[in-house]
Amino acid sequence: MLAIVILELFIPRQASALPSFARQTGLGCGACHTEFPQLTPFGRRFKILGYTLGRSVPEDKRVLGYNSPFPSKDQVTPDASLPLSVQAIASFTHTATGQDTAGSAPFLKSNDNVELQTASLFYGGAITDHIGAFIQGTYNAQGFGPPAAHLFTWDNLDLRYANTFDIGGMPLVYGVTVNNNPTVQDPWNTTPAWGYPFTTSNLANTPAAKTLIDQTYAAQVLGIGAYTFINDQLYLELAGYQTLNPGALNSLGVNPDNTLPINGVAPYFRAAFEQQWGRHSLELGTFGLLAETGLPLATPGAGTNRFTDIGLDSQYQYRGDGYWVTLRSTYLHENQSLGASVANGLAANLNNTLNTFRTQASLSYGTDGKVILTGGYFNTWGSSDSILYGGNRTFSPNSDGFVGEIAYQFFGKNNAPKLWPWFNSRVGLQYIAYNKFNGASTNFDGNGTNARDNDTLLIYLWSTF
Repeated sequence: MLAIVILELFIPRQASALPSFARQTGLGCGACHTEFPQLTPFGRRFKILGYTLGRSVPEDKRVLGYNSPFPSKDQVTPDASLPLSVQAIASFTHTATGQDTAGSAPFLKSNDNVELQTASLFYGGAITDHIGAFIQGTYNAQGFGPPAAHLFTWDNLDLRYANTFDIGGMPLVYGVTVNNNPTVQDPWNTTPAWGYPFTTSNLANTPAAKTLIDQTYAAQVLGIGAYTFINDQLYLELAGYQTLNPGALNSLGVNPDNTLPINGVAPYFRAAFEQQWGRHSLELGTFGLLAETGLPLATPGAGTNRFTDIGLDSQYQYRGDGYWVTLRSTYLHENQSLGASVANGLAANLNNTLNTFRTQASLSYGTDGKVILTGGYFNTWGSSDSILYGGNRTFSPNSDGFVGEIAYQFFGKNNAPKLWPWFNSRVGLQYIAYNKFNGASTNFDGNGTNARDNDTLLIYLWSTF
């Protein structure tokens, strides 16, 4: 498969991040993405409008002030092809020190491993004039550990209804989303589901502590939300989530043992304001999740825990002649009330806090092919807990470090493709350097642990068809 993908790189085709969207719209990926999967202002509006905009765009959807590059009805004809796409990520991983779990999976060495990391099938596009979907099913390599029973799983789901109307000449979009991960429906790349890094190794150790909203419930819940986008500026959303029962999770390929069951409904909120002027756009926002949970099925016990997660985010983009500059920042704060964990001997403190800060700057240069440079900093810190973080010498959740990446995206046409845009690919080199890792610093902490042992080099090939 890898050899076929490499051969395909030399076939000159125009393409998009998700080819089914390109077939629907008649546009190349440069209309919606600075790089995949990072969205442009227009790409965000395509998502907010429910993935329904197409080649034959109704007049009322072409005059909403979005500077739409969509062609008029008489320029192209609709494409009746099924909105299916395929994605594959192959990778090479090197860590500063070999992994001590090597050999637990038969095809893995302690270091320098090559694998087909994931392969996904997507349904993406309009179902009716006002209903669209982004649906992903994925094969996941098992990584370190014993052979996994859940290699094939449902992945991202975002099913939408969207419509528009004017209030005194002011455009307004309103819609409903059904999805399986808080923030997967969000149109900015500052919330966890679509935040940077866009791909990571599953063969390297990563910091253990993370807030509940930070991908903890990915593919474990189902939620419904209502949203509105007012005057192409103010985005508001309210949603509620419930965990799926263990039988349903198992049928969908998700191991239910580590799922935190939600008691009742966990409310989610999102508010963001984006202002565009000239070639600039600036977004400031907040989002959050409130959840009362039981203990995981793997460690059952009586009582409940309460989590309150609040996030702040900002994103700035500038579109130059043949390039994009993007600056992103995200801050997450979580208050934990751990009554059930303390009562069952899983935590020492009744109340803890956990914080995460991430910031990145990226440059995407080019139109046909794109060179992409990204640099970022990440930091997680919070309350020390001798039981909850008992595996850390310092009983601390603290981790921080830097990430740098250079990538090349082979196709990035901004004009409408003349041929079926069925292929795109990106090759990248990413390096993560840790200052702290699970409480350990870059100096030995007395337990033989050094944060820099976990520094990771990732080389990847990411292709869509």
